[in-house]
Amino acid sequence: MDLTEQSRFNDLYQRHLRMLKLQGKSDKTIDVYAHAVRRVTSPFDCCPDRLTPDQLEIYFGQLVDSHSWSTVKVDRNGLQFFWRHVLKVDWQWVNIIKPPKISTIPDILTLAEVERLISATRKLRYRVFFLATYSLGLRLGETLSLQVGDIDA
Repeated sequence: MDLTEQSRFNDLYQRHLRMLKLQGKSDKTIDVYAHAVRRVTSPFDCCPDRLTPDQLEIYFGQLVDSHSWSTVKVDRNGLQFFWRHVLKVDWQWVNIIKPPKISTIPDILTLAEVERLISATRKLRYRVFFLATYSLGLRLGETLSLQVGDIDA
């Protein structure tokens, strides 16, 4: 960037940081959103507001190949914040960047695995803990807060 473009970017960048603070964003959010704005300027050597949709498509295409989807989402949100609050323009490019929906199911142990886990436990109190948790179908916090009266009324 030439000096005038760099000066313009610095002004926009400072306004971006100010708006992030005024919106009550956490320090970590401010850091990653600011990094997103800095990162998008480097490949094209211009202010983010001068980027064309084709350039944004190229940028996000490369970002998907080189970074995780969480980084892509953070950059998208950071740039969307920049467009909405600093430039006061509605950013229409949010719809093109859609991370895949991943649904995970919890690991379910077989009876043999549960039996091996409990029999591998050496201390009696831990064995009782695992037996109570599994046989009653409790969560960790629920088992930890159990009282004798809860089981033996």
